[in-house]
Amino acid sequence: MELQQMRYVVAVAETNNFTRAAQRCLVVQSALSHQIARLEKELGARLFERTSRRVRLTPAGAAFLPAARQCLDAAERAAAEVAAAVGEVRGRLTVGLIPTVAAVDIPAVLKDFHQRHPKARVNLSVGASDELVEQVRQGEIEVAFLGVPVTARPRGVMARELARERLVAVVSPAHPLAGAYSVDLRRLSAEVFVDLPAKTAGRAQSDLAFAAAGLTREVAFEVTNADYLARLVGAGLGVALLPPSYVASLAGVTTIEVTDAPARVEYVVWSRDSRTPAATAFLELLGIEEE
Repeated sequence: MELQQMRYVVAVAETNNFTRAAQRCLVVQSALSHQIARLEKELGARLFERTSRRVRLTPAGAAFLPAARQCLDAAERAAAEVAAAVGEVRGRLTVGLIPTVAAVDIPAVLKDFHQRHPKARVNLSVGASDELVEQVRQGEIEVAFLGVPVTARPRGVMARELARERLVAVVSPAHPLAGAYSVDLRRLSAEVFVDLPAKTAGRAQSDLAFAAAGLTREVAFEVTNADYLARLVGAGLGVALLPPSYVASLAGVTTIEVTDAPARVEYVVWSRDSRTPAATAFLELLGIEEE
């Protein structure tokens, strides 16, 4: 069983197409198909069901895929460790982030990282804070930027606090509150809200603040994308509570100070286990040395 055969299997599984998989692997389709057929013969099981309209994993293929990915990751990491031993950073770096991260200029850091380490490949994964923490724990991503309530702290990972800030109210320019200098949670509780999905860290910041004040509110719209959330607010569908550093980049909305606003803490987190050379180099750019 060869690594190249595993790469072909992973490519077909991810594209659901032999032609696209061959293009990704920079080989002709006949060569890719031949190698997968050889592997299937060696394993004694078909990995894919092929029809004229689609390709999909068989149960045997689904069982094989996770181990194949682990082998490829291990081989890539081994090559990266060898390169690091002679002073070169290469391999893959997966960075997770929430859409509203503001404590770090992510594009600027990535630009600096790429200029210093052009042979390293960077993947970005945008998601919710709790999901990103779990992905770091599981080794699916190396570094993540989070935003959580001040009462919470990421568990099971290494963490460094980056910044704290109090949320602000965000309303449409046509909203009756648009001209106000400040507002409190009691007044806002009478409004219809646009917010992130329930049970996410971004939503919890506001939910905990209203609960602590003995107040309830109506969240009529739940949105997974913070940019689209702001668009709904701008359209007058509701109000929202967002970090001021993020709101500064938005157009078509008005911000209002909240006297008893909830706060959030931004963290960068990484695995407790051994770090890849690329992850170590990236964290060093953030001023985080080996811990």
